[in-house]
Amino acid sequence: MKKHVMYMTVLSAFLFASSCKQNEKETEPIKPKETVEVTYQGVPITNAYDSKIDSLIALMTIEEKTGMLHGNSMFATKAIERLGIPELTMADGPLGVREEISRDSWAAAGWDNDFATYYPAGGGLAATWNTELSYLFGTSVGEEAIARDKDVLLSPAINIIRTPLGGRTYEYFTEDPFLNKKLTVPFIVGVQENDVAVCVKHYAANNQETHRDYVDVQIDERALREIYLPAFKAAVQEAQAYSFMGAYNKFRGEYLCENGYMLNDVLRDEWGFKGIVISDWAAVHDTKKSIENGLDVEMGTPKPFNEFYYADALIEKVKSGVIAEADVDVHVKRVLQLMFSLKSIDDAGRAKGSINTEDHFQDAYKIAAESVVLLKNENNQLPIKLDGVKSIAVIGNNAKKKNALGGFGAGVKTKREVTPLEGLQNRLPESVTINYAEGYLERYSNDEKAKLGDITLNGPVTIDKLEPDMLEEAIKAAKSSDVAIIFAGSNRDYETEASDRASLKLPFGQEELIEKVLEVNPNTIVVIIAGAPFDIQNISQKSSVLIWSWFNGSEGGNALADVILGNVNPSGKLPWTMPKKLEDSPAHATHSFPGDESVNYTEGILVGYRWFDTKNIAPLYPFGYGLSYTNFEFSDLKTNKSTYKTDEVIQVSFKVKNTGDFSGKEVAQLYVSDPESYVEKAAKELKGFKKVFVKQGEDQEVVMTLPVKELAYYNEVKKSWLVEPGTYILKLGNSSRHIEKEVVIEIHK
Repeated sequence: MKKHVMYMTVLSAFLFASSCKQNEKETEPIKPKETVEVTYQGVPITNAYDSKIDSLIALMTIEEKTGMLHGNSMFATKAIERLGIPELTMADGPLGVREEISRDSWAAAGWDNDFATYYPAGGGLAATWNTELSYLFGTSVGEEAIARDKDVLLSPAINIIRTPLGGRTYEYFTEDPFLNKKLTVPFIVGVQENDVAVCVKHYAANNQETHRDYVDVQIDERALREIYLPAFKAAVQEAQAYSFMGAYNKFRGEYLCENGYMLNDVLRDEWGFKGIVISDWAAVHDTKKSIENGLDVEMGTPKPFNEFYYADALIEKVKSGVIAEADVDVHVKRVLQLMFSLKSIDDAGRAKGSINTEDHFQDAYKIAAESVVLLKNENNQLPIKLDGVKSIAVIGNNAKKKNALGGFGAGVKTKREVTPLEGLQNRLPESVTINYAEGYLERYSNDEKAKLGDITLNGPVTIDKLEPDMLEEAIKAAKSSDVAIIFAGSNRDYETEASDRASLKLPFGQEELIEKVLEVNPNTIVVIIAGAPFDIQNISQKSSVLIWSWFNGSEGGNALADVILGNVNPSGKLPWTMPKKLEDSPAHATHSFPGDESVNYTEGILVGYRWFDTKNIAPLYPFGYGLSYTNFEFSDLKTNKSTYKTDEVIQVSFKVKNTGDFSGKEVAQLYVSDPESYVEKAAKELKGFKKVFVKQGEDQEVVMTLPVKELAYYNEVKKSWLVEPGTYILKLGNSSRHIEKEVVIEIHK
């Protein structure tokens, strides 16, 4: 049972639509529900409330205060039982609620009741381009977190994808700040409706794993504001996020967990953040600087908990007068405000939630089904037409690979993870024989993941040689089957937190395997399962059908099978640019990745498709790209006026017509160009999108609203956002490189 009835038009669409039908309902933007009481982040702003917190603080010893500000176990602060204050409990959560671990180590606790739903990774959610599914994800995982008595879910991870080599690209959303914030806000709202705080991470400029513990990131102020901060700002001002996680790295010379500019000047003073800032694990370096510059809670890795910077060291500095106890009280009060708002101190009326349920598995399915991206489909080979098909070869280690657990980062202990092979077995009729061949082995140097967790550019070192007998088995299966499907790509052992990849090359000899299979069976479907771009240019040229899927959750295999067989019309769009070669990507074209002691983001605002489109570099597949089993046309693009002032809202309308044979969803993408700008701007920037369902042969009118203030750039001299007067071009298409219609508007002061 959902805790809150919020935007019933949104929820009813998910609760009553079947998994294969598309939702036609237009919905309002998702935002925190209205309350009668004057609040901030659910905390009543009253003298009586403040007095209650102040009275508790007055009763505390300095030892008790510091206990609330640092980890007393791997994922909890210390309780003050005599005052009725419980632990503040946390859980990793990008893929779902992490299994319980030991209190003083990373070892699994060994519980038998900590199973959870495995949800699609961030890349999969972003590929849906569907804000309603982002809200559904948040609501669903929030219900699971509260069912496990967690106060804080360490999610979402919303750093911009700057390099395709990034070890956490699979976990992050996108390279685009607008898409990023539009997915971030509803996710946060959904989680926090369940009396669980999100912890938005990693604040900020944490865009690589290489040297992440110490690298000093240099970004000009305009790029910082336009590219790297919009989603974090929206998390505060639109979603009212309860907590942020301070990142490992430095920013302009100061570690981010003691960075006064980022934590105090921007986050609190400028944006008005009232929640708590939690450190990434072992990201604190100085007690006094962290206390004075805005860090509230220090969490860490296994060592005696009294050795944390906010433990004995903080007590000593207070007693010696180096740090004022009143400064400590500020942070304790923030933690107590959060605990009262979550009802964790007095849990009367607190949400109960549910976990590991069929409803939540279906939530995961809905996200996965809309995330699959169809990259190529020559001669309409898909969906598979089963008439006359007696056998299908299923080839590849990824057909059986499970990704809920794996890699250096947080995973999920789940009772259900449907693999692609199992999905086909579930969906194909009994008359069709499946001939499985593993094809390649997932192997690493010295039969171990040699570089896993080393904070390096190398990543796990793979063995890329095929075994002759396995290759022969795969070729035999392909030859003897009517259709072949190769499941290739990556996995969460290879794409992992704590290391970036050394190259875009497909691991384990897969490219050779795919080429050999294509030679013997032209009726071959290539499915890449991965979270980040790979070099698939040759594969794309040689194959007639190419699908991109993700680390896609408990129901990922069923969703993928439904797309292949036509039970679901694919509607996923790439949330990042697929380069032809690594050197085309901006961080690599400018030789500014990964840096050493410091890294300078010399590409500035030209991140992702902004670089490719502005520099006229052709990508392999552009940002926003994805095919359907049907065709769509845009027409009648117009605005409600031709001239606007800077405080107005542009209303854009157009028609989407389905000219093909399948009902389906299209993502209409609105980009803006400013050809007369006095400052450097990208050739185009995403400023609106909407996913719309259109029945075959029909059309639908779509309306988007675009506040003129979204056209602003950040002026570094005036330290403010400015909208330049003049001519702007609104461009409508279904990717950054496929623009169908344009309309010109004028902006006046």
